Amino acid sequence: MLSKRIIPCLDVREGKTTKGIKFQNNIDIGDPVEMARFYYEAGADEIVFYDITASHEKRDIMIEVVRRVAETIFIPFSVGGGIRTVEDMRAVLLAGAEKISVNSAAVKNPEIISQGAKAFGSQCVVLGMDVKKVEKSEKIPSGYEMVINGGRTYMGIDALQWAIRAQELGAGEICLNSIDADGTQEGYELTLTALISQHVDIPVIASGGAGKPEHLADVLTKGKADAALIASMTHYGTYTVREIKSYLDAQGIKVRQNW
Repeated sequence: MLSKRIIPCLDVREGKTTKGIKFQNNIDIGDPVEMARFYYEAGADEIVFYDITASHEKRDIMIEVVRRVAETIFIPFSVGGGIRTVEDMRAVLLAGAEKISVNSAAVKNPEIISQGAKAFGSQCVVLGMDVKKVEKSEKIPSGYEMVINGGRTYMGIDALQWAIRAQELGAGEICLNSIDADGTQEGYELTLTALISQHVDIPVIASGGAGKPEHLADVLTKGKADAALIASMTHYGTYTVREIKSYLDAQGIKVRQNW
């Protein structure tokens, strides 16, 4: 059995780490390079960075921040937001990231997934999915719709169908974020996570809603996720990565003891 990964998520806006609730009312909370170092030393398995306004503002990714992080930490990290071409992917990987996350650009141009997988390998390509629960319909039979541009644009695309297609195109991993749960600290969206996890063969990272260690235990077992993103619960010092891992270990959930 593979170890479950605990992955802090740093949303970056204008060079600062920021945090909001349901993609709104963001406040700046720190320097992303310093926070990356903190989480590396605290025992995080990986780190995810999202430039949360790059796609909406139609600007390039934060390459200088990527370079500084790569010089500071020695665990895998992925970067998303503003990646629109294979050249953007190459620039991020050359700056030191292990993975690139495509979200809005992939929905608009699915071939970027296959192009990235062919150029760099599927293991480097993470599909970011921002998902909203909606009424089930002929177009959205799962009841979960894809939303892009930082939660601003509903696409009329069924989330489950999109996850399956992205795997077929060559995505090596899915980072699944529930907009409804994002920043609430009330627990992950277990139904959504289990739905996607049971229908794809690639790893699924659950995102959105972590508030206490029990939430991670739930999503890694009931939600069948391979990894869990954390943000608010550790950004504000409520819990440490070590406390979370110790709790999961006590529940019989295999985690990496890397502190």
